[in-house]
Amino acid sequence: MNMGALHHPVMLPQIISALAPRDGDHIIDATFGNGGYSREILNQADCCVAGIDRDPDAISRAQTQMQNFGEKFTILEGSFAEIEQLTANTQFNRPDGIVFDLGVCSTQLDEAERGFSFKSDGPLDMRMSKAGESAADIVNSMPAKELADIIFTYGDERASRRIARAISAKREEAPLLRTSELAQIVRSALPRAKKGQSDPATRTFQALRIYVNNEIGELCDALLASERILQEGGILAVVSFHSLEDRIIKRFFSQRAGYAAQPSRHQPFQPDTEPTFRLLPRKPILPEISEIETNPRARSAKLRVGIRTSAPVQEARDARAIMMGRD
Repeated sequence: MNMGALHHPVMLPQIISALAPRDGDHIIDATFGNGGYSREILNQADCCVAGIDRDPDAISRAQTQMQNFGEKFTILEGSFAEIEQLTANTQFNRPDGIVFDLGVCSTQLDEAERGFSFKSDGPLDMRMSKAGESAADIVNSMPAKELADIIFTYGDERASRRIARAISAKREEAPLLRTSELAQIVRSALPRAKKGQSDPATRTFQALRIYVNNEIGELCDALLASERILQEGGILAVVSFHSLEDRIIKRFFSQRAGYAAQPSRHQPFQPDTEPTFRLLPRKPILPEISEIETNPRARSAKLRVGIRTSAPVQEARDARAIMMGRD
């Protein structure tokens, strides 16, 4: 385990500034992970925090590492897409703030046996909840065309078809079961990375992880649920690490804050419903250069923040499809 990572949650000062914890607040850390946000929030005010995580290992860490906070901290096991159900019968059913740190936890990356990373050999797994289909199941059974679609859609990999054909040919010889095997196949299908460029396998591994864990669908559900349960004045803060996630978050906040493309530059856009969020600020907040230098994971991070208004929620039909740009 990389213990240094435990003490470096991404954009922590900006998150604390956005949430501005006060005595008596009830705040949800919807991606508990190693608990960096939860601990700092609890250290900032006499408040209560609920952590949510679907990783059994994260639940175990919370039960041992957060004991000193007593009843001020609660851990809830499940997907953050279930945030409304998980908190329904608790004191967090109308929270003052919700924070999401999307993507894979640093501890998951550091543990080779979880199969998230190609940097060390391990089983081709990638399941955050340790249940359901693994990455190995996907790469060994999915038709090449569908596999290419996944790699392109979730990894933004232009060579997705070439990679999928290479995977399909290799699995005919023997099932692909190790991260090192898959990484080598992807590398062999692409030009060698130049100095300073990311490993050629990065986008494919990202795509498979997102697909295996249904991260995009769950993000859409979690944003909509957060809108429903946040009380007036409540803060929604979301940190993302790649463009697909950020596009969804940006689109959600833009819709809910009443921003949209103008039908004409001479005619201001008039939203159909009263905005449910006020953006603070409208553009994403980026990490400081000093943080990027000490914590490379922060390099691609973007933080978007919204304040819940008093307007009632009026969910659009097919809201998930709209957020994903299929309107």
